[in-house]
Amino acid sequence: MLDTLDATTVRTWCRLALTALGQAREEIDALNVYPVPDGDTGTNLYLTVESAAEAVERCFAEQAEPELGSAMAAGARGALIGAQGNSGVILAQWLRGLAEVLALGGEPADLRKGLLRAAESAYQAVAEPVEGTLLTVAAAAARAAAQGAGSLAEATDTAYRAAREALLRTPSQLAVLAEAGVVDAGGRGLVAILGTLSDAVTGQTPMGPVAQRREFDRPVRPLGGCEGHERPPGPGHPAFEVIYLLDAPDQALPTLRAELAGLGDSLVVGGGDGLWNVHVHVDDAGAAVEAGVRAGRPYQIRITHFAEAAARAGERDRETTAGRAVLSVVTGAGLAELCEQAGAHVLHADPDRPPASAELVTAVRRCAAREVILLLNDPELRAAAGAAADQLRQDGVRIAVLPTRSPVQGLAALAVHEPARRFDEDVVAMTSAAGATRYAELAVAEGESWTMAGVCQAGDVLGLIDGDVVVIGADLVAIGEELLGRMLAAGGELVTLVLGEGAPAELADRLVAHARRQRPEVDTVVYDGRQQSATLLIGVE
Repeated sequence: MLDTLDATTVRTWCRLALTALGQAREEIDALNVYPVPDGDTGTNLYLTVESAAEAVERCFAEQAEPELGSAMAAGARGALIGAQGNSGVILAQWLRGLAEVLALGGEPADLRKGLLRAAESAYQAVAEPVEGTLLTVAAAAARAAAQGAGSLAEATDTAYRAAREALLRTPSQLAVLAEAGVVDAGGRGLVAILGTLSDAVTGQTPMGPVAQRREFDRPVRPLGGCEGHERPPGPGHPAFEVIYLLDAPDQALPTLRAELAGLGDSLVVGGGDGLWNVHVHVDDAGAAVEAGVRAGRPYQIRITHFAEAAARAGERDRETTAGRAVLSVVTGAGLAELCEQAGAHVLHADPDRPPASAELVTAVRRCAAREVILLLNDPELRAAAGAAADQLRQDGVRIAVLPTRSPVQGLAALAVHEPARRFDEDVVAMTSAAGATRYAELAVAEGESWTMAGVCQAGDVLGLIDGDVVVIGADLVAIGEELLGRMLAAGGELVTLVLGEGAPAELADRLVAHARRQRPEVDTVVYDGRQQSATLLIGVE
C-alpha cells in the first residue's frame, strides 16, 4: 500500500479509470438528462480520460522515471486537449486543479488539498454552476477528504465514499433528475474515477454497483443514450453545441466569457497558461466562434446541431445495402493479408498498444462506407470501439461492433459475410459464425504469474481456452496437442490453426496429425498469421 502518490500510480490510475469508464459508458450515457438529454456524457468522459491516459503514456515514453508533477501535468493537459462535451471540459479542469497541488508533493495532505483545489477549479470553469451535478459530487468528495486525517489510502477511500453518497443525493438537488428518476451522469462518472484512484493506491476494488435509478412518486421515463434513442433538447434550448480549443492570453478570457454567456448557456471554459477549451450551447454558432477569434486563435472547432444529430441517429435504422465495409483489427501481417483476401479493410494494430478510439474512428472513415461492420478480435478493445461507434453514428455512419475475442472468430465471421444481404441480417450471420467458433491460443509466459491452472514462471508455455489458462508446461508441441485435444473433445467440424511469428516449423504438422488421429472427419486448415501476440491461435467450429 502506498504512502505517497507517484507517477507510476498516476499511470495505473489512468488505465483503471479508462477501463471503468469503458465498462460504465453506456450506463452513464443512459443517465444523461442534464444539461441536454443527448445521451453522450459517458462517451465524452471516456474520450476525455482516454486522451489523458495517452498523454501520461507519452510522458513515460519521453522520461524513463517521470516525477509525479510531470505525469499529472501531462494527464491534465491531455484531458484538456481531448475534452469532449460539457462534462469532459469540467473533468479536465478538475484534473488541472488536482495537478497544480500535486506538483508540490504526493503526501496524503497534498492529495487532500489537491481535491479541494480540483473542486474549486471545476466550479470556476462553469459560468453558472448548478448543484446536483458533477460539481456537487466533486465538492463533497473534497470536503470529506479534507476533514479526515491518516494515510493516502484513507484519503482516497473517504473521497470515493463521500462522492458515492453525494451522487445518490443528486436527484433531490436537481428537479430534472428527480423527474427522470436518475442520478447525475457526470457525477456517476466522477465516482468511477475516484473509485479507481482508491484502487490504484490500495490495490483493492471499492467500486460496487451504484444505483442509476431510484424509485420516485413519478414514473421513470425511458432515457437517451442507448443506440437509436438519442433525443434532441426540448423547446427553448439552444440549437448548437460549440466546442473549440483556444490559444489566448489569460486577460482575454473575462470578455470572452461575457460574450459567450450572452449568446447561450452551458458555458464551460477550462484551461490556463494560454490554452483553453471552450464549450457552449448557442443558437448562433458562428457568433460563438467569432467571439473566440476576437479573443485569440480558435482551432479544432466542433459544431453539433442537436436536431440534426438526433435525425442522423434515426436514419441509421433505415435499411440499405449500399456502401458496406468490414473493418478487421489485427496485429499480424499474415492475418492482415487473410482478412484483405476475404474482402475486409484492415487496421494494423501495434501489439504493444491497442488502438485508441480516435484511431478506430479514423480507420472506419477511411473505409468510406455508410455501413461498417467492425471486427475487434480482442476483448480489450470493446470500450474504445463503443466510444468510436458513438462518434461515427453522429456522422451518419451505420456501424455494428462485433466483439470478436480472437482473430479466429473474426475469420469465421468474414467467411459468412455477404454484402448483398440486408445489414442486420449480415450482422446476425457474422455474429453467429463468430459465436460458434471456440478459440484457444499458445503463448509463452513473460514472468511469474498466478493463473487458473496454477503459478507459471517466465518461459513457461501457456495453453489458453476462451482467454483462460488451462494448462502450463515446457514443451510447445505437447501443450499444443493437449490444448487441441481438449477443444476437439467438445466436438467440431473445422479446425483453424494460425501460426504466430517464430512458431516452430513442426508445430503445424504435429497438430494436424493429432487432429486427424482424434477426429478423422474434422477438416484442418493452417495459416501463417505472423502475429506476435501468440505463438499459435486455434479455432474450432
